[in-house]
Amino acid sequence: MDANSPADYFVTPAAIPKAHRPGPVLEQRHYLCNGELRCWDGPVHDVFSPVYLASAAGSPAPLRLGSHPLLGSREAEAMLEAACNAYDRGCGEWPSMSPSQRLARVEQLLAGLEKCRQEVVRSLMWEIGKSREESEMEFSRTLEYLAETAVEIRRRSREEEGLLRQQGVIARRLRAPVGVALCLGPYNNPFYETYTTLIPLLLMGNTVIFKPPRLGVLLHRFILPLLQECFPPGVVNSLYGEGEAVLAPVLRSGRIDLLAFIGSRRGAELLRSWHPTPGRLRCLLGMEAKNAAIILADADLEQAAAECALGALAFNGQRCTALKILLVQHSITLPFLEQLSREVQRQPIGMPWLPGVRITPLPEPARVAYLGELLADALSKGARIINPGGGEIRETLMTPAVLYPVGPGMRLYHEEQFGPLIPVASFETLEEARRYVAESEFGQQVSVFGQDEEQLAAVSRSLLNQVCRININSKCQRGPDGFPFTARRNSAEGTMSVAETLDACSITSLVAGRDTPGNQRILAASTYANSCAKSYD
Repeated sequence: MDANSPADYFVTPAAIPKAHRPGPVLEQRHYLCNGELRCWDGPVHDVFSPVYLASAAGSPAPLRLGSHPLLGSREAEAMLEAACNAYDRGCGEWPSMSPSQRLARVEQLLAGLEKCRQEVVRSLMWEIGKSREESEMEFSRTLEYLAETAVEIRRRSREEEGLLRQQGVIARRLRAPVGVALCLGPYNNPFYETYTTLIPLLLMGNTVIFKPPRLGVLLHRFILPLLQECFPPGVVNSLYGEGEAVLAPVLRSGRIDLLAFIGSRRGAELLRSWHPTPGRLRCLLGMEAKNAAIILADADLEQAAAECALGALAFNGQRCTALKILLVQHSITLPFLEQLSREVQRQPIGMPWLPGVRITPLPEPARVAYLGELLADALSKGARIINPGGGEIRETLMTPAVLYPVGPGMRLYHEEQFGPLIPVASFETLEEARRYVAESEFGQQVSVFGQDEEQLAAVSRSLLNQVCRININSKCQRGPDGFPFTARRNSAEGTMSVAETLDACSITSLVAGRDTPGNQRILAASTYANSCAKSYD
């Protein structure tokens, strides 16, 4: 489908297929604290869809979806107290359970989540503008990830039954919880990123306070009753409100042991600065990236352009792994731009419920303005929009724009745009491209396109110490979920995958002694791993 003007895609409510309409306005007034769904009668935040609807009366207007609580410091502190009491310095009911007992509770939750599929998918479509296909994919991928996590927990339980022996010492190695965790997910994957962090935290015995992102909030309303039903009081608590108002008092208490956060570097630094002893705050962070694609002179232009368009524009480019700058060898720049422009023009634009749609409304009003600033800056300094109609903005819809030539003096060359702008720069020598990646403040991934196997291998070797994943003739991506996902510099702290997230959410604990028959019997006891130090309080 060729890109049309953004104004062509606003429809009246009656034109929306019945199966994809947003449903009743959701006035959420409950939050989960200490095992109770407490009713809130204080201030609330109105939630509007990025989907604007046309009317005969005037200009398109955003649809109001509902509202959610704006809790304060008192409620945040009550949740912290509940989480700390549930953990009870590692001797609470939840951390004292065996892995299999905790897994049984989580599998009960997963069975309930499957019944929420329709509500969660609809919420993703309407609250963050994600296409129906991508929303369904996010839901399915989340449950698949959690099912794989359950398999990993069972595998580890079998392995931990063995004993370590070395140099006359016998030991039992276990994974122990870190403590009380604060879990903050992002708006671009509010279901996947939240629950693929929250559930591993719980499985490893931690207690958790989780705060939904500013956008993508209402979907959690359908899940709170399940969390209340499946877990003991205080083990999971849902925090709603403005960031500093509710997060600062929780972190400044010094009682948070682990911070799991996906968002901006500035946000991560601010959160960590609120903790009185940041050195003891374990952090699992996913932050910004400026992933580059390097297109070599011998690349298959059709394949490279198609893959770059896909990598740059999935969910409007609102992915940390999106391709955010394309570095093209000078000799093929013009033919590559022609092919890329054709690929971009093929990306379907429209509302989230349309089959096959790729470019949808942007959920952040401030992001639309920011993208406009980046575009204006690049154009004022010599860049051109290569594709017809690129960069048009109407309300929350923006047509993708391929910009060339983009250089070091432009903001778009350095800053993460997180939207449908595709900056293209050219290079003469491979050293120029390598230097761009090496000097970036980010260090997540890179894609390299070419056909000479020896050259691809050499380029990959030169980038191994700059980023954490090099993709050969393919876009950057996080998956498969069994692969480690991490980054250098200002892009991440810690590693995530089905297995490694469990490690990040726990700590190694050993019980050891001299290798004597008595110690062998003690450490081999089947109940040892499930014991608790409560009797020594």
